[in-house]
Amino acid sequence: MSPLLDRRAMILGLGGGAATLMLAACGASPAEAEAFPVQLSDAEWRRKLSPQAYAVLRKEATERPFSSPLDREKRPGVFNCAGCSQALFSSRTKFDSGTGWPSFWAPLNGSVGIRRDFSLGIPRTEVHCARCGGHLGHVFDDGPRPTGKRYCMNGAAMAFRPK
Repeated sequence: MSPLLDRRAMILGLGGGAATLMLAACGASPAEAEAFPVQLSDAEWRRKLSPQAYAVLRKEATERPFSSPLDREKRPGVFNCAGCSQALFSSRTKFDSGTGWPSFWAPLNGSVGIRRDFSLGIPRTEVHCARCGGHLGHVFDDGPRPTGKRYCMNGAAMAFRPK
């Protein structure tokens, strides 16, 4: 194979990855593109949420690791969606993943939805609130028993209700 073909393949590959990232950045967020039981206009979400919660829930931002007090929350209770108050996770399924984000091995039944996310150019599984579509974080296959899942959530996307 000639060096020209190798360079051409590399340029085409990089161009394809950049195009994927640009399409993801320019398109509507999945929460805006799908119909959910709770729907507000962008202006209504901005008024309802703190700037950080808005950025995470509606624009799919990620908070800095170790910045959320919910990562250190250890009391019994329920973690709810900061956008619509949907109950998402029980404290019984929370564990310290060491990643700096609140992590759980299972959501409450029917509380979240998932979809493929290619925003970083690699496939991941995004987790959103099943009621309002707000972005919560991602789920990975490196969690503890019994599920083996790690639901790595943004604390800014949730509110804690102690029992």
